[in-house]
Amino acid sequence: MTTRWPPPGQRFLIDVLLIGLASADVVLNGIDGGYSTRAMTLAIMAVAVLAVRRRFPYLVFAATIPALVVGSAVVAALVALYTVAEQRASRVHIYGCAAVVFVCYTSVWETPYSNASRLLDIVYAILFTGAPLLLGLLMRARAELSAKLVEIDRAHRHEQELIVDKALARERTNLSREMHDVVSHQVSLIAVQAGALQVTAPDEETARTARTIRKLSVQTLDELRDMVGVLRAAGGHPEALDPPPSIDDVDALVANSGVAIDISTDVDPAVTLPAAVQRAIYRVVQEGLTNIAKHAPGAHATLELGVTIQRVQVTLTNNAPNRTPERLPSDRYGLLGLRERADLLGGSLSSGRLADGGYRLSLHIPLAG
Repeated sequence: MTTRWPPPGQRFLIDVLLIGLASADVVLNGIDGGYSTRAMTLAIMAVAVLAVRRRFPYLVFAATIPALVVGSAVVAALVALYTVAEQRASRVHIYGCAAVVFVCYTSVWETPYSNASRLLDIVYAILFTGAPLLLGLLMRARAELSAKLVEIDRAHRHEQELIVDKALARERTNLSREMHDVVSHQVSLIAVQAGALQVTAPDEETARTARTIRKLSVQTLDELRDMVGVLRAAGGHPEALDPPPSIDDVDALVANSGVAIDISTDVDPAVTLPAAVQRAIYRVVQEGLTNIAKHAPGAHATLELGVTIQRVQVTLTNNAPNRTPERLPSDRYGLLGLRERADLLGGSLSSGRLADGGYRLSLHIPLAG
């Protein structure tokens, strides 16, 4: 494991500083001691190899030992020992390098002037060897601790995401249960009542209306079942779901709406619409027909659908109602959802009343060609 502390800019400054200190040590010792050419060559080599001390710490350490033996470069060997302790994990190798520095610094093969001088050399060797060794180990421990903290932080964020996902899954389950218990019950009652009315209808028009209501109720139950399946899947892949509505389902949607409507289509057969665009077309027509049935009963409508290689244009227009509409609950979220869907596709949705009391709903989606 190679440490990554400090950052690259600081590492460069530290390298320059350490090489400068080693160079100053060589120059000052050379001035005072008058080293031979061989000793000076070893010292210059020991300083030069410090430039690659992080890539080859053991080789750099070995290259600085000869200069340490002859006493021409001490700082270079200490820097090399610090690098080994910082960059390498093997404690055996680290302590072996420290022992080499200790032995070479004390020059155990030379006869001391006195026992006191030998003891003083040992003390100095312990200090000069222990300082870079402990500093290198400290820097390595700091780098490993920083890496552990980053890993712990990443694991904590992942755990938080799992907690949020679990909470969302629980809310999806609760929501699906409420949808099934409330909406499904009410729509099922509508379907049952419509079926009973279809059987006991006094005339054909009433029976046809009841049949339409029952068919729409059954379709609503199917869509509700798919929605409950998606919610319970909690982000998974629900099984046995009906395919999403497409442009081919618009005719059946219009036929089952109970709205008197004229359809005008101009669709380029060479254009293949994305699934999201087809769903947007279907939902716009569905919402428009629902609003006509709720707010403009008896009105006549016109649906214009145009698809070219450049754009998709859907326009649903109705005239004024011929009877007073019933007051039905409305949350106005239908048009808001359609406008958001159009925005996601890079298009636009416009709606508004006409001068004759009618209403127009229009969807425009540009295509990439």
